[in-house]
Amino acid sequence: MKFVLTSLLLLAGIFGVALVRAEDTPANALLVLAKHDNTLAIVDPSSLKVLSRIPVGNDPHEVIGSADGKTAYVSNYGFGAYHTLAVVDLIAQRALPSIDLGALRGPHGLAFAGGKVWFTAEAAKVIGSYAPATGSVDWILGTGQNRTHMIYVSPDTKLIVTSNVNSGTVSIIEKAIASQAGETGHPEADWNETVVPVGKGAEGFDVSPDGKEIWAANAGDGTVSVIDVRSKHVTQTLAADVSGSNRLKFTLDGKLALISMLRGAYVTVIDVGTKKTIKQIAVGHGAAGIVMQPDGERAYVACTPDNYVAVIDLHSMEVVGRIQAGQSPDGLAWVMRRREQSRIATTMPGSQ
Repeated sequence: MKFVLTSLLLLAGIFGVALVRAEDTPANALLVLAKHDNTLAIVDPSSLKVLSRIPVGNDPHEVIGSADGKTAYVSNYGFGAYHTLAVVDLIAQRALPSIDLGALRGPHGLAFAGGKVWFTAEAAKVIGSYAPATGSVDWILGTGQNRTHMIYVSPDTKLIVTSNVNSGTVSIIEKAIASQAGETGHPEADWNETVVPVGKGAEGFDVSPDGKEIWAANAGDGTVSVIDVRSKHVTQTLAADVSGSNRLKFTLDGKLALISMLRGAYVTVIDVGTKKTIKQIAVGHGAAGIVMQPDGERAYVACTPDNYVAVIDLHSMEVVGRIQAGQSPDGLAWVMRRREQSRIATTMPGSQ
């Protein structure tokens, strides 16, 4: 059976086809990476049904969708062994040619903003952006930190935040305008980086919806560092008991923060206002990626050791479903797209 699956994966990778395709990709879809299967699953969130599994290369860790919801990008990580981003056509449900990052090894964290794919390259200690319009990496910045892992980019691309796991820091990188004109005769963009010490093993983090705070979960300390974005200082360290934390995500209203732990049986829920733990939701034997449903009703959590994605109702704070999306699920993303005008004249509710 393993030989058959391996052969199917190889053939699918060569011909750029999906392993399974039963239905069209919905306008609103959940994307799930299965690390041990080297596949991306497209899931219909209304039925929790896997519609397609598409090969995405070695050791896929994070996934992000383009703003139009038509393309997905996947980081092939390998702790620095690989240097590619896999690309998936979500409409045709097939793999496209991958992006070779060359010396920028160990791509991991991903974001999509300003029409570009932003990524960390952990082994190279840099962050960069890839422009699909030109098919090239058009910007690189060294962080000077060890294991620059996850990345956030603001919609206007003027603020970038990264977590640096082995350095135990968070980098706040802000766009500035240089005082002198460059070769084009126009002022050139420059960047200011502030490195904020947090706790040991800082990895999962999120920027609050109002943009005022960064919360970083420290896997080694089991704490959460609260950073004021304006002053760029840690204002509070929460004794949250989240040792082995992997991801931290705010709910869309900014009232709650959810934290997954790779070796924990629970997803910890913290009330942002009081900064107190209000719930521990049992999900299995460990958890990784977290993504929020755009209407704020549900959270999806990748339960890597148990080979499923837990669906959490954010009102009851209970698990209400499971998605069997492949072995060792990890990175999650949500994509939304407008229906083509030839098919429908109006935009679907909740789409961008």
